Amino acid sequence: MSAPPYHINLFWSAEDECWIADVPDLRHCTSHGDSPQEALTNVQDAMSGWLAVARDRGIPIPKPHYRPAIYAARFAA
Repeated sequence: MSAPPYHINLFWSAEDECWIADVPDLRHCTSHGDSPQEALTNVQDAMSGWLAVARDRGIPIPKPHYRPAIYAARFAA
């Protein structure tokens, strides 16, 4: 079973001096890396782990619903 296409936020954190990747639909699913690609790879691993634990514990898997504000503005008209 493949994971649903969850949105991933990717940004540079000057405070942490690294790239941060987080998945808004999966609570506390976040990671970091020295490059954007490393942060994305790490958060994909974190997503796999998050989903596996949820399945093992019978926790409902949330459907993807988060969309950045840029998409809301585009489709609001």
